[in-house]
Amino acid sequence: GDRAGRRRWIGQGARADHLYTVLSGWAFRYKMLDDGRRQILNFALPADMVGLQGTLMHEMEHSVEALTPLTLCVFPRSKLYELYSQFPSLAFDITWLAAREEQVIDENLLSVGRRSALERIAYLLLHLFVRAQEVGLTRGDSIAFPFTQQHLADTLGMSLVHTNKTLKRLTATKAIRWKDRVFEVLDRAALARIAGHSMTQRRPRPFI
Repeated sequence: GDRAGRRRWIGQGARADHLYTVLSGWAFRYKMLDDGRRQILNFALPADMVGLQGTLMHEMEHSVEALTPLTLCVFPRSKLYELYSQFPSLAFDITWLAAREEQVIDENLLSVGRRSALERIAYLLLHLFVRAQEVGLTRGDSIAFPFTQQHLADTLGMSLVHTNKTLKRLTATKAIRWKDRVFEVLDRAALARIAGHSMTQRRPRPFI
């Protein structure tokens, strides 16, 4: 295990010599445009793997930044082939995590392309709540989210003002409450209806 003290520990274009599993904490993957605009691609929670793209392609095409203090399990890139050839069950787990990541990116593209602003924000909040719930970070129907509305805006491709107004509309449905960083699901069925997704999980996520 290794503690990531600095906020950005993987930079776009950097040579990636290691693969990381998040043991505790939150992070996010993102890309920057030349003019400083940021697109958040995904959030990383405990049991999530970070850096696989760089491990296979030799160079990272996105950056990773910590939202909270992180504890990481560090795996050398040079050992990846050995893992695939000698530990097929672990190799399957890595492939499962990569496929799950692809699923998440597909949903993000669907959100940006076709979901309304209200549907987008409902989907993202429910998705993050369920992922946190899977790894025991929720307390009943609530969680202290470590991100801001700006992070949501940068994930959804919306302005901060639009995100704030849409969040108020979602709060008015009485499906959620989000106050002083504490997020609470008041009516999960209603939130899932607005999001257009029930978030059913078929297989427990592997923890490598």
